[in-house]
Amino acid sequence: MKIHDRLYINGSWVAPLGQGSFEIRSSSTEELIGRVPAGNAEDAARAVEAAAGAFGPWAARSVDDRATYLEKLAGALESRRQELATTIASEVGMPIKLSTLIQAGAPLMLLRAFAGIARAYTFEEIVGNSRVVREPVGVVACITPWNYPLLQVVNKVAAALAVGCTVVLKPSEVAPLSAFMLAEAAEAIGLPPGVLNVVSGDGPTVGEALATHPRVDMISFTGSTRAGRRVAELAARGIKRVALELGGKSANILLDDLDGPELERAVKTGVSSCYLNSGQTCSALTRMLVPRARLDEITALARTAAEKFTLGDALEGVGRLGPLISATQRERVRGFIRKGVEEGARLVTGGAEPPDGLARGYFVRPTVFTAVRSDMTIAQEEIFGPVLCILPYDDEDDAVRIANDTIYGLGGAVWSKDPARAQRIARRMRTGQVDINGGAFNPLAPFGGYKQSGIGREGGRHGLEEYLEIKSLQQ
Repeated sequence: MKIHDRLYINGSWVAPLGQGSFEIRSSSTEELIGRVPAGNAEDAARAVEAAAGAFGPWAARSVDDRATYLEKLAGALESRRQELATTIASEVGMPIKLSTLIQAGAPLMLLRAFAGIARAYTFEEIVGNSRVVREPVGVVACITPWNYPLLQVVNKVAAALAVGCTVVLKPSEVAPLSAFMLAEAAEAIGLPPGVLNVVSGDGPTVGEALATHPRVDMISFTGSTRAGRRVAELAARGIKRVALELGGKSANILLDDLDGPELERAVKTGVSSCYLNSGQTCSALTRMLVPRARLDEITALARTAAEKFTLGDALEGVGRLGPLISATQRERVRGFIRKGVEEGARLVTGGAEPPDGLARGYFVRPTVFTAVRSDMTIAQEEIFGPVLCILPYDDEDDAVRIANDTIYGLGGAVWSKDPARAQRIARRMRTGQVDINGGAFNPLAPFGGYKQSGIGREGGRHGLEEYLEIKSLQQ
């Protein structure tokens, strides 16, 4: 069990001023696996003051110096990689094999990648008689979610630190343990005091205190659209910069020229994307758009693929699908499944009933609905669970219309025998990323959304630039 009773502020572990704590439970067994402090607004303010004090010296260091610290952080976490994977699998429910690769492995890659990107980045250029300089924005409050607890932290923290910003991190109180491991790594490598501060707490208390603090220059938030709207409202009072990575309801368009093994691959890959991390992925391909004439054929393929996703304890690694994060999330997802049935969608497999043989843990059956209409709740709202909606379309224009018929625009996919045709459809989708014929996720490409899926981008050079101000010096 991981018990933390202190916060990491100004390079030291300090007693919280807030009262109480958050219990962390295994999503597979419901057993207590950890505890972290419930920080308050005063704790947030202490951390902001520490970050503000550290900003000038940190920004003045060379890019190479800051990049070296990122590489040292990666090395310190690498030595605890299996512990990270086990911890996050226990918290979130991702099966241990995937957790080792994604939840623990990807953040290490990103730390090293941002070090390289920063070293290669051009921070100054000459434009006519002006020297255009890119400088760190200042103190950044990073507010992160529970579904990819370390990966989302590193996407923000590594980019911000690389360019010279200092950070106050508020991890999700539901899955905070890896953030404390990051703080331990920062202490171990001698990261200068105040450069990275970690304050655990809930959104209404610590998150809102950070969003309104006058010495916070920027808020980088990942989470629900509802919570992101609140962050933006609070930040607007101080005209703070915001970067928001919010919800999604991504469409996966299967065009009518697919058949045989290509069609089977498209359906199988689409189901796998929908169910990644038990559906707790903002960019999951949760809507599969298929030609109306082939609805039954594709539904049968999707059912076969979905029923191969056996459930099981995340740490045992016997099931392909782990539990959801909490009892609250489990009931929320089951509620959406019941709503789908009530509104007339055809339930193909799965359902809201508890799965057999799993009396403990926050499990939901892998579920497929077909004959879904775009105006149904399950086609419009982010469910964040293993629920696939299959929607029929009449022609290409209808497919694009349905794909764009949500408030979101985060991810998407197109499958076709003709790559040029798929490219044309992808360009018509109002979304931040589109995978064509199974194109692999690229963590160095810009990631972010259109419409109510957010503001700004993470990943690679574009993610680095979110944390920079631009100054012109005329000569």
